[in-house]
Amino acid sequence: MFGDLMGMMGKLKETQAKVEATKKRLDTVLIDQASSDGLLKITLTANREIKSIEVDNSLLNDKEQLEDYLIINLNKAIEKASKVNETELAAVAKEGMPNIPGMDQLFK
Repeated sequence: MFGDLMGMMGKLKETQAKVEATKKRLDTVLIDQASSDGLLKITLTANREIKSIEVDNSLLNDKEQLEDYLIINLNKAIEKASKVNETELAAVAKEGMPNIPGMDQLFK
């Protein structure tokens, strides 16, 4: 009994280390999002940290339009990054879980 418990604890620590390593790796995965007309480009990491925003000069003349572009494209970029982040972390977490009937349903 204690052997199984110690084995599980070791596996959980190993999984935790893999999750942390995956989080660090996701800092290097870049997500690009551009407006359909190319006037605004946003790059962020899969951990949802903004790395760059490029704004075409034509958008600088219309504050409201620029704000709309930023909101729309930042939300799209964050959604893409969140999907990558969640998929990667779920895969690592699922890999490290003990084989308990019904637990696999939590990661679908």
